[in-house]
Amino acid sequence: MSFPSLPRRSVLSSLIATPLALKLRKAAAADKVIRVGIMAGEDEDIWRLVSQNAQKSGLTLKIVTFSDYSTPDEALASHDLDANSFQHMPFLKAQCDAHGFRISPVGNTYVAPIGLYSRKWKTLATLPKGAVIGVPNDPSNEGRALLLLQTLGFIKLSPSAGLLPTPLDITENPHDFTIRELDAGVVGRALPDLDAAVINTDWAHKAGVDVVHERLAREGVKDNPYICVIAVNTDDAQAPWVKPLVSAYQQPNIRQALIDVYANTVIPAFS
Repeated sequence: MSFPSLPRRSVLSSLIATPLALKLRKAAAADKVIRVGIMAGEDEDIWRLVSQNAQKSGLTLKIVTFSDYSTPDEALASHDLDANSFQHMPFLKAQCDAHGFRISPVGNTYVAPIGLYSRKWKTLATLPKGAVIGVPNDPSNEGRALLLLQTLGFIKLSPSAGLLPTPLDITENPHDFTIRELDAGVVGRALPDLDAAVINTDWAHKAGVDVVHERLAREGVKDNPYICVIAVNTDDAQAPWVKPLVSAYQQPNIRQALIDVYANTVIPAFS
């Protein structure tokens, strides 16, 4: 049985098609503009430097800013973003569990210890019985706030609540504190109307809270589970631009910028 012969040009084309396609795909990846969602404010200064670092590796970033915690993961899950950098691991897990997002962490950024602040009272001991304490109302940060209040000895929580307790999990409240749940972006601005509030460091900055002189306490750093991360869609976790993106962040100049921009209130979480 004889077979028709292929023209020499067709044979050569078939031989080079695969490596050429691979080369073109790599070139396309190199030309891709990576859209990264972050919180407006101090992180904009950080990511300007990250963008400069990325350009040295041939990676172009487009920074997209947000003013609330829920939208960046929605945008990432719908592929309106390629990555985001604003959240800690318990928050990411809560978002994925609640909404079915397939989002994966790909690199650590920093830890921002959450703090208890007050403008009415100077020490923990002077917080009065029946004090009104503001806390963020999103699941992971509310849980984080309540765990801090428990660590300080003000309340006790059900052990079954884990990292995501709510006020319903308070089993003991000997000081009769009223827990007022507020949006994370509002709780800092509401501080003058509260006896005290547990506020995320970035929102404390935005609200003009003095993170040194108005802070009564803050959570510990050792073994802190609330490390913030760069996250991408799970399908993109092995994409060729992911490692250069993470590397652009995890650089000595970014470490120093975190210390300077956040005035020593955040701790870099990469070596």
